[in-house]
Amino acid sequence: MTAIERRAFMQGAGLGALAFTIGGAEVMLTPRQARAEGVPLRTLTAQEAAVLDAVGETLVPGAKEAGITHFVDQQISIPPEQALLQARILNVRPPFANFYRAALGNIGGARKFVEATPSEQHEFVARMRVGAIDAWQGPPGPFVFNVLRSDAVDVVYNTMEGYAALGIPYMPHIAPTQKW
Repeated sequence: MTAIERRAFMQGAGLGALAFTIGGAEVMLTPRQARAEGVPLRTLTAQEAAVLDAVGETLVPGAKEAGITHFVDQQISIPPEQALLQARILNVRPPFANFYRAALGNIGGARKFVEATPSEQHEFVARMRVGAIDAWQGPPGPFVFNVLRSDAVDVVYNTMEGYAALGIPYMPHIAPTQKW
């Protein structure tokens, strides 16, 4: 990465933007912008993306629109030491795509989560949170709940708009030069 590219990357990172690839070129976008522009996913399948959108929205309303799927997909597609995912913070063994695939497979496979009613989705998530889903395999349900909820909270509320929605003054150590 040249000095100019690195400088642009660092400026974008300070604004909540991540590097997404569009037509072979790296572009700095927020996950919300990447979703709105239909940036192709790099690692997640369409089915995994649908499950992640649905469970993210169930855990934190607004997560789908905020781009949870683009956030997670971008983060599992970069070197693990650079990832901003809760999975990394909680010491999930890389590659992180394996964790997310196992988690989303359990959620989407245990029931047709995407097609379930909102009340059925909430009931499923409540049972996942306490580890009460029969035939669950892979990472424990309560751990999956914690990781996915934290990722959803990050993408929805860790922005200037998110702070404003909560009625919390945004007081960064170094203020971004523009809004996300």
